[in-house]
Amino acid sequence: EVQLQASGGGLVQAGGSLRLSCTASGFTTRHDAIGWFRQAPGKEREAVLCIERSDGRIYYYADSVKGRFTISSDIARNTVTLQMNSLKLSDTAVYFCAGDQECSVYQRDFHTWGQGTLVTVSS
Repeated sequence: EVQLQASGGGLVQAGGSLRLSCTASGFTTRHDAIGWFRQAPGKEREAVLCIERSDGRIYYYADSVKGRFTISSDIARNTVTLQMNSLKLSDTAVYFCAGDQECSVYQRDFHTWGQGTLVTVSS
């Protein structure tokens, strides 16, 4: 059974950068897509970015992160990285990675989830 481990969260000042990693115990074709979701305090979980590792196709779901966040995949290391630059207070959230066959904006389409990592952006 594939397990996902999200890491890299922490406290950062506004304008700073963080890199989150999602590492799998062993990707399969059932987990070609790795998406990042986030849940801010008091808000619903939202989709942020997703990558389909087989062809590198990337989907941006949160307009607020365009131009600031990027996603990449290292197949050899079974890792997907979310690079977050120019962080804003509004980026404060628990970030989750999730895996399934295809990218989707919907949580229900992902059947494997990591445990979440907290990102706190301070002023």
